[in-house]
This record gives sequence, C-alpha cells and structure tokens, in this order.
Amino acid sequence: MMEGDSSWRFSLPAEGTVLVGRDEPADLHLKDESVSRRHARILVTEEGARVVDLGSHNGTLVNGRPVEGAHLLLSGDVLSFGAVLAVVRARSRPVAARRTLETERLMAHLREEVDRALRYSRPLSVLVLALPEPLTGGRDAVEALLTAEAGPAEALGWLDAAHLLCVLPEVSGESGEDGLGERVEALLAAYPRARLGTAACPTDGCDADTLVAVARTAAQAAKPGRAAAAADGATRLDLAGRMVLVADPAMSQLYALLRRLAASELPVLVCGETGVGKENAAFAVHHWSRRSAGPFIAVNCAALPEGLVESELFGNEKGAFTGATSSRAGLLESAQSGTVFLDEVGELPLSAQAKLLRALEVRRITRVGDTRERPIDLRVVAATHRDLEAEVVAGRFRQDLYFRLGAATVLLPPLRERPREVPLLARDFLARACQALGRKELVLASDTLQALSRDPWPGNVRELRNLMEFVAAAVAGDVVDPHHLPPRMQGRKGAAVPPRTDPVPEASAPDSRLPLAQELRELERRRMMEALDAEDGVQTRAAARIGMPIRTFSFKLKQLGVQVRPGRRGPTPE
Repeated sequence: MMEGDSSWRFSLPAEGTVLVGRDEPADLHLKDESVSRRHARILVTEEGARVVDLGSHNGTLVNGRPVEGAHLLLSGDVLSFGAVLAVVRARSRPVAARRTLETERLMAHLREEVDRALRYSRPLSVLVLALPEPLTGGRDAVEALLTAEAGPAEALGWLDAAHLLCVLPEVSGESGEDGLGERVEALLAAYPRARLGTAACPTDGCDADTLVAVARTAAQAAKPGRAAAAADGATRLDLAGRMVLVADPAMSQLYALLRRLAASELPVLVCGETGVGKENAAFAVHHWSRRSAGPFIAVNCAALPEGLVESELFGNEKGAFTGATSSRAGLLESAQSGTVFLDEVGELPLSAQAKLLRALEVRRITRVGDTRERPIDLRVVAATHRDLEAEVVAGRFRQDLYFRLGAATVLLPPLRERPREVPLLARDFLARACQALGRKELVLASDTLQALSRDPWPGNVRELRNLMEFVAAAVAGDVVDPHHLPPRMQGRKGAAVPPRTDPVPEASAPDSRLPLAQELRELERRRMMEALDAEDGVQTRAAARIGMPIRTFSFKLKQLGVQVRPGRRGPTPE
C-alpha cells in the first residue's frame, strides 16, 4: 500500500471480503480524500481475489484501467483507489480442483508447462498482448491469428479485457525465433497500436505468476506497435555511480515515491529486513533532492562504540573525556548542506535519542564538553529492520522521535517477494564479480536459476550479491550448476559437492558423488558436444543425431554458454 508519503503492507485473508474506503468500519481503512467512504470491495476465495468498485467518485483502476465487474487480481497488478496505490503480491498459488473461468484455466495450464520446462530443461515463453483499449467484442479475430498455426501444447486466453496471454512451449524467446516471430508480426499487423511483451522460463522467472507479471510489464514498457522483451521492463537507475536494478512492480512504485519525497525536506524512515537495500533507497532520496551537491553521510548506529555515541554524532571538544586530544566535528555537523543517513536507528540508546530529537527540532547541536550551540543544515533519512512501533510500546524507543523520523515511511519488500528481480540481480552481480576477477562471464544453468528463485533469502540482496561473488571465485568451469550453491538451496544437508573439472569417459562408472539430476545433465552435455564434433558444428544435424528437437538443442547450448561455428571441429565457449 502507498498512500501519501508512506507505504505499508496489508495482508488479505485466506477467504472472505475486504471493504476498502475512508469509513471507520472499512477493513482496509484509507485516509486520502480521493478515496470514497465505501470505495471498493475485494472478494477472496479459493480461486483467487477479485476487486469490485462500489461506485466510488474517483474509480478503482487495475494497471491504469477502470475496473468493470469483479476483476480477477494477479500477482504484480497495480491497484489504484483514487490517489492511493497498491501492488498485489500472491504469497501462495493454490490450484483449485475445479476451474471454470478462462483466466484460471489458462494460469493452471501455464503452471503445468512451467513445471515441465523446469523438470526437463525445456524452453518455454509467454507472450502478453496489451490492447490500447479494452476489447468488448471481436475476440475471435485476435485468437484466430494465434491459433491458426499453434501447436497442440500451446494455449492462449484473456487475463482481462485488454490483455491476451499466449503460452508457447518449446520457444526460448529469442528475437525472430520461429514460433514467436510469426505471432508477433501477425498481432502487430492486426493491431498496430497494441504493445507486446515476452518473457522466458527460467531466464525471466521460474513460476507462472512471475512470468505473466514480467511479460505484462514488458508490454507496458514497449512502444505502440512494438514488442519488448522482459529485459526492457527493468529499469537501471544510475544514482551518481550507484547502479540500482528495479524490475518488481512494487519496487518501481516505491522508487517513484522516493523521487517525490526527495523534492521535500521531510525526514524519511525506510523500513525493511536486513540486506534489503535500505541504503540505496536513502541515497536515492539524497541524489534526487536539492541537497545532492552536499555530502551523504551514512551512520551505522549499531556499530557506534558504546559510550562514544554522543561524541560520534555531535562531536566533542578537546579534553571532554579521556582520549579526546583535540576538538572534532560530529557526523551530524559533517553533513552540513547534505543528508545524514541513520542506519539501524532503532539501536541508538535512549540518551542519544533525546539529544538527537532536540537537534532535529531546533536545528542546532552542542558538542560533548561544550556549551555553545552550533547550527546544522541537513536532511535526515533513517532506516531500521525493527518494528519501531513495538519498540515504542516496549519503552526502547522514544515515541516523539519516532513521530519525528517517521513523517514519511517507506517499507521495502524482502527479496523473496520480488521473484522477478532474483535472476536479474544474480546475473548482474555475477557479471560484475567476474569482471572484477578478470575472468570470462559465467552462465547460470536453468536449474540453478530455479534454486535461486525458490530460496527465501534471509539475507536478501546482500546475501545474493555475496553468493555470486563466491561463485565467481570458486567455480572452475563455465557453468554454475546447483551443486555449486549452498546445501540448503539444493534441498539437502551436508557439504556441497565439489564441481567436476575433468571430462567423464564414455565407459566410466557413474559418479556417486553427484546427484542423479546432475549426472544426467553431465551425460546430456557430453552427448551434445560429441554430436556437434561429429557433425562439424552444424546444430541441425547434431540435434537430429541424438534425437533432440533443434529448438531444445539450441536452448540448451545457450544455457551451457557454448557458441558453435559451423565448419569447425567442436564447439567453442562464448
């Protein structure tokens, strides 16, 4: 939920009705004047959640379009209740025993295809057609364009009146690829103002909801009459040298909120789990503000030495305490004309909290051991992984300081709730780590991406970055397989299996150290390399030699990071 200058999370019930509005009895109570007293109702059943507008003055929108009737909500949808925004996130995806609605049947089919693609390392793509206006009639003409030459496993259906979803098994999503290029060209020729978005499994997502959200975001980013791949739906923010990758709908909305807050002088409180990216959010506020030319001083309140907290923050005069051999400006004074970032502000002792509150109120500080007050001109952004409201109740944090710092509160979701960003961040961190080590870029295998996407990431983005830096240094080959990951990501206990660096002989006994799935991948990899070598690098003949469809053969070569030049004996790494 994003209302005014703050954001928070509202959990929907497993089943029931949620009334949205400004009335006190509303389950989701909003205060913004653009919201009607009884604005909308969200109906939650075992088949999913639907939103119904209750005749509100400013309307209810889903992804920028007015709601008509009971609109099915999908993970990644952006809801608008007047000026209040909400981003839908499905934590669980139960499949009901009975499926009667077109959208639900289609999503169930997509989940089955995703499971097949991941289980057998087969290519799979989804395509979303976004029409400029909701289509009330004439759907047959659109569907005919896709079904004319569709294969038996392909499926299509309507997500809503303006978005058509097409499921394309055995299509890897490469630009101009057979099976994808024809559909893109036919649809854009029939609807010149429509937009198309594509996403591939597992590169862009390892579950049905994520793939649909990614393809729909890509369609929104495309120009009218054009198609866009999933990568076009991601935004790379350059914050004075800090690169921040944003792809999740909630993160896009939150960074837009941070940009708006940057124009004011309000203190901002950034909340979220450890490693979720709170300092990047704080720096974004500084970078987009009028104070961007001034310093950005980051203070880890949890790391301040006990007994020296006040001198670190406010400075000290010579002789103020044992060891104070000279006068020194504190961190707040050093941030003149800029921004001070108080990371883990909940760790400050109560005595320092009282002095910090007064400094923020009067805009003046007093150094330890001095009686003079010194003016300060700075903006404060604070961050915490704690629930400060609970800390106030427990008496560990001052309520008046909480109100002062939390004038605008932004809640960053954990990485496990941003599945779209996991493969993007993993590849980005891995590429940077390889570049820093001066080695060729590694490739993340499809089942490795699946393992990364399913991990709960207790350490969030920081943990993912550290893992990719470890992988870049430790993996000897060109492909990162699941056995290179920590044991918990492999679904077993014990130490990770060391990677093989020697080729497996044709007649050698199976390597009992490797999991069965990994042993099968090694066998498949060797047979593909042998076929390429026997056919002078001609992929069509090599695929036929081992009885593998050419699309699957090419898809697996890409996953292995192998580039083939026809006419040369044997493949060469990219």
